[in-house]
Amino acid sequence: MSKGPIGLDADIFVSPEERDPVKAARDPARALPKRFYREAVAAPADGGYGIFLDGRPVNTPAKRPLVAPSRSLMETVAAEWAGQGETIDPATMPLTKLMNTALDGVAAQMAEVEAEIGKYSASDLICYRAGAPESLAAAQAAAWDPLVAFARDKLGARLALAEGVMFIEQPQEALDAFARAVRAYVGEGASAPLRLAALHVMTTLTGSAVIALATALRKIDLATAWDAANVDEDWQMRAWGADAEALARRAARLNEFEAAATLSRHSTPE
Repeated sequence: MSKGPIGLDADIFVSPEERDPVKAARDPARALPKRFYREAVAAPADGGYGIFLDGRPVNTPAKRPLVAPSRSLMETVAAEWAGQGETIDPATMPLTKLMNTALDGVAAQMAEVEAEIGKYSASDLICYRAGAPESLAAAQAAAWDPLVAFARDKLGARLALAEGVMFIEQPQEALDAFARAVRAYVGEGASAPLRLAALHVMTTLTGSAVIALATALRKIDLATAWDAANVDEDWQMRAWGADAEALARRAARLNEFEAAATLSRHSTPE
């Protein structure tokens, strides 16, 4: 008898904030289900490579095959499953969660997700500068000026900069150039939803479509991208000290950012 696919529980692969509190109260064990497999491996499957738990293929919560063209990507996903202890904790599986989002959600609304990224480019973090104090203004310039140059020289998008938080309208030519760059990066084929999902997550986590695309195109490394996204927060921590809860939230965001960067890096056919 052949082994059928394993469907992921859609309710556990959402954040605690999104999870139904009434359902969780009725059945708290659903939050962290017990591990039910011994081995998790990546292996060839229809459409590329899939995840197999004790030989059974894994599906997404919407019952789609959890499959990608890249073996290296799926080996990284398999490592998340193999690394689980007695229970399955989605908080330690950001790449699996992101792939679920890409295959179950983003793939069906590519144009809408691209448009959402475009909204960020219209009010990008790196375009809003502090006039004072001088140390913050200098830190922003050091981190963000190279990204403004990247957008201008590599993407053909000449961004307007503003001092303070008052909205500044970007030239339509710049927005169009950025949209073309996003479309070119996303491309076509089975990996396109994966790349777009990764780009969207990096954009929302940093507040900057430019930082996200520069990371996706490997023009900056992950550490440089994350530092650029957190210039203001880092300056405030140096001035006023660090808050433990804020640091924990930031670590969780970094974990998601790293997963998105990994998905972007490996979501190409082999």
